Amino acid sequence: MDHFQTIASFNFAHEIIVLKSILQNEGIPFLFQNENLISIDPLASIAYGGIHLKVHKNDFERVQNILDELNNNLKIV
Repeated sequence: MDHFQTIASFNFAHEIIVLKSILQNEGIPFLFQNENLISIDPLASIAYGGIHLKVHKNDFERVQNILDELNNNLKIV
């Protein structure tokens, strides 16, 4: 996990559903830090700074392109 970096943060668990599916289909290793905690207690999102998407530094640009595409088309990211 030393080579994983945070690329985006989300306030609620429902915001990551589409992105999680895309990353899995693309075969990109990722981690949503605090996902379970915030799924159980959504108000904890404020205290923990949200759900952090962490990806390997080698995949950073590829994931940024996916995030940009989602933001342009779905307006959820």
